[in-house]
Amino acid sequence: MTNGTLKLRGHFFAWGKRTYLMGILNVTPDSFSDGGDFHNPESALAQAKQMVAAGADMIDIGGQSTRPGATPISVEEELNRVLPAIRALRSEASVPISVDTTRASVAQAAVEAGADLVNDISGGTFDAKMLPTVAQLGVPIVLMHIRGTPETMQQLTNYDDLVGEIYQVLEEQIAEAMRAGVERSRIIIDPGIGFAKTHEQNLELLRRVNQFRSLDVPILVGASRKGFIGKIINQSEPKHRVWGTAATCCAAVAGHADILRVHDVAEMYDVARVADAIWRV
Repeated sequence: MTNGTLKLRGHFFAWGKRTYLMGILNVTPDSFSDGGDFHNPESALAQAKQMVAAGADMIDIGGQSTRPGATPISVEEELNRVLPAIRALRSEASVPISVDTTRASVAQAAVEAGADLVNDISGGTFDAKMLPTVAQLGVPIVLMHIRGTPETMQQLTNYDDLVGEIYQVLEEQIAEAMRAGVERSRIIIDPGIGFAKTHEQNLELLRRVNQFRSLDVPILVGASRKGFIGKIINQSEPKHRVWGTAATCCAAVAGHADILRVHDVAEMYDVARVADAIWRV
């Protein structure tokens, strides 16, 4: 990947220089790992500030669970969850804020409330207005690979060429975003670990993260606390998958991922710094 830079609210991201951490803040009652933990603005703000203090480079706020089998909520409910959290954090910190949404109207309202980038698990495919809206707002977007929806995705894991097919979809979505007016320097990709992928496919993606570098945009990897880690270490409680997550973060850094999306920021900060010292030379 070209060693470009991105500036968000006075914070510089120099791709290729080090690994950046995106702290996960789910303001949902039903996310797979931390659902209900940060469901009000006060607890959400406290958690966000704790993650920033621990070394998070950006905070990703999501109001719609995307765990396997999750059912959609209304736009109004999503707005009621994410906007208070965004406003509360923005009033107290300059850290870049990402809004985790597939809806253009939520993205627009979130940016108007103080968010700085959009993280769309559908890669801009669930809402035809998303890419034009992001282009108009002039903010970066994370384009993730998925098949189907969170309700159906785990029935859609049959690939003839896992990395090749994901690569092609991401390449097409980059082109689609640029056609909509999004600058290439504002596009980040995510191969979508855990989204329409089996246990074995998640491991293969982690082994082959490096192959997405030729798309010439920053790469985000989000494996934190996911089910395939629990399967390997026989741990059904997501919050007890910290060190399994650490191993996936090492793999991602070895593959030259640029951003790690994580729940456990303090622990992964140390993991990323040491992994950078080993592999980012």
